[in-house]
Amino acid sequence: MRKWAVLAGAIVAETCATLALRASNDHAAWIAVVVAGYALAFTLLSVVLRAGMPIGVAYGIWAACGVVATAVLAVPLFGDPLTWVMGLGFAVIVAGVLLVEFGSHTRTSPAADDAVPEVAR
Repeated sequence: MRKWAVLAGAIVAETCATLALRASNDHAAWIAVVVAGYALAFTLLSVVLRAGMPIGVAYGIWAACGVVATAVLAVPLFGDPLTWVMGLGFAVIVAGVLLVEFGSHTRTSPAADDAVPEVAR
């Protein structure tokens, strides 16, 4: 459960950094938030990977959630559009991440679980 909380923190940090990157177009002071946010995001993402989450799953969830959160939050913050085509894109992203997640789990047969490993001679 801890690795999911850390991954959520990485997503929040990356989203904040990306929104700050957009804000830095108007005020250069936001660059400090960009640098700190991305540094924290990558640090937390590395913690998740060290905890054993497969990189395809961790990065997929991190990137997908970051894209969706950034696009949705940019609507009230910057007046960016949010169209049905973007919503369709979000659905495709989520479907792709789910496929990666489900594909990362290997199924073992009951016979393989009962097998005794051969001892080296």
